[in-house]
Amino acid sequence: MPEPTVAYRICPLCEACCGLTVELREGRVAAVRGDREDVFSAGYLCPKGVALKELHEDPDRVRAPLVKRDGRFAAASWEEAFAEIERRLPPILARSGRDAAALAIGNPAAHKMGLLLYGPRLARALGTRNVFSASTLDQMPKQLSSGLMFGHWLSIPVPDIERCDFLLMLGANPMASNGSLWTVPDFRGKARALQARGGRLVVVDPRRTETAGLADRHLFIRPGSDVFFLLGLAHTLFDEGLVRLGILAEHVNGVEAVREAVVPFAPERVAARCGIAAETIRELARTLAATGRAAVYGRLGTCTQRFGSLSSWLVDVLNALTGHLDVPGSAMFPKAAAFAANTMGSPGMGKGVATGRRRSRVSNAPEVYGELPLTCLAEEIETPGEGQVRALLTVASNPVLSAPNGPRLAAALETLE
Repeated sequence: MPEPTVAYRICPLCEACCGLTVELREGRVAAVRGDREDVFSAGYLCPKGVALKELHEDPDRVRAPLVKRDGRFAAASWEEAFAEIERRLPPILARSGRDAAALAIGNPAAHKMGLLLYGPRLARALGTRNVFSASTLDQMPKQLSSGLMFGHWLSIPVPDIERCDFLLMLGANPMASNGSLWTVPDFRGKARALQARGGRLVVVDPRRTETAGLADRHLFIRPGSDVFFLLGLAHTLFDEGLVRLGILAEHVNGVEAVREAVVPFAPERVAARCGIAAETIRELARTLAATGRAAVYGRLGTCTQRFGSLSSWLVDVLNALTGHLDVPGSAMFPKAAAFAANTMGSPGMGKGVATGRRRSRVSNAPEVYGELPLTCLAEEIETPGEGQVRALLTVASNPVLSAPNGPRLAAALETLE
């Protein structure tokens, strides 16, 4: 039997991007393991990654284009698939206008170079205002607050967990997600290392998550009340003279406006709203201010609620007020290979952020970063009139499953041309 060859890859299943070694024998995958030499994952592999060989060989895996003929999907060549699109899509656009097409892009676009490069180009080529993505279902509030605060929607600071000594986490479960946008393979190991050097992990979550079970302290919070808890922390920092901007002082503006805004939100007033005792809120604010290397981190749980954008902004405000922004051991800006503001151009020279440049046809919902809420898609298909959606392109997206009211959207999709 010939000697196996080894290929080095990145796991494609989530943003953690764990390193893989793929053992090949006679052109077939023999084993998939974590790459111990990978600088991020150091050999870690979650259950999804362990199942990659099984997924690769699954007989139900789609290995060729499928074209629906007589109500059933049939395998086709790429030439046949593109010819079918060319036969059907341009006439719809010519007859009903560019907005008759809609584009829905799913979460894998966040960690696939091809989708990052060509997704926006596809939207521009279609020329439609009806562009939707998974972001409008989950993290758009964070993207919006980051754009408004830092000038670019990808300027999202994340904890430097390898050097952090106090981590306050809200609405996140990296034990299950591997950090998602944070990219933290083997979060358990990194959290244990934080605790071993004397650090503390405090999780604020209405549910006893896997991450909460690992934490030094878990605080149950009333669902949807994160904004009041965060305002109470900010109030305490000002009230007790704990604001320390540090090296951020020459870059930050609006501190006095924040001071005035949080005056009504003393911990004693917000405690009943969020379900966390006033003294606990004050204690956490003091710890955050007193710890040299600390960070506040909020993820999707802080986004998918009524005050999601405000909560997302307050997370970064707290880090700024305590000098825990963009310094080692704090919340830091990852330096991406491309696309992010800190890899191109000059500081302070960005275009800024604009929203509401156009609106959805039926509900008049504003666009954010060129996207409309995915929850508007069904009504845009159902409602007759100029600009009614008659064709849908999905890219790494399954909105019937991931968007609210899937049965309604499924019924609407049946009416498309």
